[in-house]
Amino acid sequence: MTTNGIFRRADRVFRPWKNGGGETAEIVVSPPGADFDNFDWRISTAIVAASGPFSAFPGVDRVLTVLEGGAMRLSVGGREQDLDAAGEPCSFAGDIPTAALLQGEALLDFNVMVRRPLRAQVVRGPLDPGNRDANERARLALLLEDRGGLARLDLVDLRAAAPSLVATLAGACVLDVRISG
Repeated sequence: MTTNGIFRRADRVFRPWKNGGGETAEIVVSPPGADFDNFDWRISTAIVAASGPFSAFPGVDRVLTVLEGGAMRLSVGGREQDLDAAGEPCSFAGDIPTAALLQGEALLDFNVMVRRPLRAQVVRGPLDPGNRDANERARLALLLEDRGGLARLDLVDLRAAAPSLVATLAGACVLDVRISG
C-alpha cells in the first residue's frame, strides 16, 4: 500500500491471465502482500480481450464495473446481465460459475473482491467523503475524471490520503468503494 493513499493508473502493471483471454493489474490488496488464497479484499483492473469463463473464487463476493471499451454479457449461474461503461456495478458470488461474452471490442473493467463475511459496495456518482459508515474497514474512490492533480482511473484510499486532497475530491465523479464487515 502506498504511504499517501494514492494508487496511480500510470503505475499499474498488467500481467496475462492463464487462459490468455485478457490481462489484469492488482491495484491494492489487504492485507498487503496477500495472494489469491489469503486476501481479505482485493481491488484490480482487467483488460478483457476475449469471451470466456471467470476464475472461481470460493467464499468471495465480487463487484465488477466496466470502465471503458466494449460491452459484455455476464452470465452468473445462468442469470445474464449486460454491462457497459455507462452501466452500474454488478455484484455476484465468486463461487458461482460465471462467464463473459464480449459484445464488441475489448474492455477495461474494475473488480472488487471481498472474502466473506466482509461486504463490498461500489456506487457510481459524486463523491461525498464525509458520508461514512461506522462498520467501514476501507473506503476508496476510483476517479472517473481528472481532479485534484490526479488522473482519471487513479484510486484514492480516502482514509490514508491527505485530508486536503480528499476535500478537493468532493463532488468528483467516482466509483465509491466501501468495504465493511
